[in-house]
Amino acid sequence: MLNRSSGSRSLIVGLIAVIIVLGLTLIITTIGLSRGTVEETRRANALANSKDECVVCHARTTPAIVTQYGHSTMAADDVSCTDCHEVENGYPGSVEHEGTWVLPSPSSAMCKKCHQNEVAQYSVSRHGLPAYVAFAGAQELNPDLMAQYLRVSEGQPDPDRARNDLYHIEGPEVTRFACEFCHNIGKPAADGSVGECQQCHLRHEFSLEQARKPETCNACHIGPDHPQFEIYQESPHGIAYATMGEAWNWDGEPGTLTSEDFPAATCAICHMSGFGGQSTTHDVGERLSWFLFASVSERRPSWQDNQIRMKGVCGECHNSNFIDAFYEDGDALVGAVNEWVLQSREIIKPLQENGLMTAEPFDEPIDFVFFELWHHWGRTAKFGAWMQGPDYTQWHGAYELLSDLAELEEMVQAKLEAAGIEP
Repeated sequence: MLNRSSGSRSLIVGLIAVIIVLGLTLIITTIGLSRGTVEETRRANALANSKDECVVCHARTTPAIVTQYGHSTMAADDVSCTDCHEVENGYPGSVEHEGTWVLPSPSSAMCKKCHQNEVAQYSVSRHGLPAYVAFAGAQELNPDLMAQYLRVSEGQPDPDRARNDLYHIEGPEVTRFACEFCHNIGKPAADGSVGECQQCHLRHEFSLEQARKPETCNACHIGPDHPQFEIYQESPHGIAYATMGEAWNWDGEPGTLTSEDFPAATCAICHMSGFGGQSTTHDVGERLSWFLFASVSERRPSWQDNQIRMKGVCGECHNSNFIDAFYEDGDALVGAVNEWVLQSREIIKPLQENGLMTAEPFDEPIDFVFFELWHHWGRTAKFGAWMQGPDYTQWHGAYELLSDLAELEEMVQAKLEAAGIEP
């Protein structure tokens, strides 16, 4: 009995050992396959054996940049460092470097040498001069840039008025890390070209996948005044991306994408990508019907054409009845929010007519309430509706807007009474 029992134990121990060995082998094999897959999907380093003097030097001083660029499609196509950085002696914005002249950060004029259509589309978009003027004003634009600005559908007819008093109040110590970080995407360069392409196409790998993913837009499109990324996260499209997006075709050839590649929308699919029957564009407003960012939203000049383009994107996944009904409901929402904002203007009118509001911006609480009512909550409600984010439409939008209307009414009444004026 003892021998039989000992033999059983030995058999069990042996079986356990075999199972452990097999399990470890499987784990090691899986890890090896995963590493192999990652290595195979990442493009080979085109600069691995380069003798180019820029590459050789910067491989010592800034090795990460050289590695990133080596894995880029541009390096694979033999685009050299000098093609983007080197300019002639005295070129605006250039600095002397190792016996030549370079742009430390290439302007869109350099990108235009290869990407002419993309730069042209970008230049007439919201990401162009309107983004810069929105915080800095148009006072320093030269005549050529002013003419370009006014050709953009979002360029303001009165460009000399202050577009964002907060920028001037806060000062450069703050705005260097705040307003400028995002809005300089449309900043004019020293050579007269407009825009910073590298804000979306992060240097130096210039990954198509990186530029297409919603997290890239998240760098700027967040916060109480334009929370598009947060809205996207709670939308059906965002949930699909969060749960299934790793399997989508992020490196698909531009202009060829279909619902097979992207079964749900991303920021780029809706606003920029060549998807279904729509061609690729770098004009992010080309498919939009409304100026949703405005205090009182109006239709865009070519809104009918824009709407057809966006509906063409929607039609890759949704039927026309759903799309048409959604647009009707979205238009109605914009109208309702517009009415509330117009109501706020009527509420403060007695103060303006009786000289009870100072000429200085943001120097008393009522200025902030009046501003936030449309700039934060009105815009959020509109963005939330069109991007299908119910919480942002309601609790971060309409609810806050109604709350500010009530507060504004109370503040106006108090000011009138203090001045001895019948409300």
